[in-house]
Amino acid sequence: MRRLNFHHLHYFWAVAKEGNLTRAAEALHVSQSALSTQIRVLEEQLGHPLFIRAGRSLQLTEAGRLVLDYAETIFALGSELQTTLQSARQASQTLRIGAVATLSRNFQENLLRPFLGRDDLRITLESGSLDELLERLALHKLDVVLTNRAVSADSQHPWQCRLLDRQAVCLIGPPRADARPFDLRRDLQQVRLIVPGRSSDVRSQFEVYCHSHGLTPIICAEVDDMAMLRLLARDSGDLALLPAVVVQDELRSGALQLYAEVPDIAEQFFAVTLQRQFSLRILDELLDRAVVSRR
Repeated sequence: MRRLNFHHLHYFWAVAKEGNLTRAAEALHVSQSALSTQIRVLEEQLGHPLFIRAGRSLQLTEAGRLVLDYAETIFALGSELQTTLQSARQASQTLRIGAVATLSRNFQENLLRPFLGRDDLRITLESGSLDELLERLALHKLDVVLTNRAVSADSQHPWQCRLLDRQAVCLIGPPRADARPFDLRRDLQQVRLIVPGRSSDVRSQFEVYCHSHGLTPIICAEVDDMAMLRLLARDSGDLALLPAVVVQDELRSGALQLYAEVPDIAEQFFAVTLQRQFSLRILDELLDRAVVSRR
């Protein structure tokens, strides 16, 4: 059997990702006819058609899907190899972090604080949706994704999900004039609440808590973004449902007050990585430090 031509495999991979021969040819800076020829050579070598035409687009055959799975793995490993060896060669390391857009900025800063100011480290931090960040992680364009939702591995993506922290969720608002302690069951239905949106695990847990105790809260605002939730907690005069870390500076200064912790509700923070052939030392150091500080 002839040895596989990885140049042809890369052309196939590009066409499979684009789903269109013309767009793939433009991206690869080759002619459409040359690209088509390379795909045919690969099909002849493998002994199976890899595409079927569907209108103006190309769809993968069953054999094509299998080849694409292998191609994804091969090129991901190649990218990992380059990243690892470049980091080993350079005096300064780069740590590429993705964080879901709704994640507390204070949590991120607390996590990174021990590493800020290091001369041997450059940190890049980008935000986006969980799906967008996981896609970049799969392509080895990120080293880790920070999220407040656990991610499960599957046959295509061997994600490794590590719990970094678990923080109690509280009711927080302006300083109280009433000297009496805030009682959740007595007082919760008497105040206006700002809560996370319905896609939030914290919101789901809060609704379960209220239902189980026969409480009907007065919800005046639903906010997905933690930065906006922090601003509204500080400026609206209403109570906000959130982990204390989100408003840690305002609590320290006395601008806000913790009214009560809500029992059995917590926000969890996770780090998602890919299974790697070579470990990234600075990433291991970051995650190990976070886990130790949680104990």
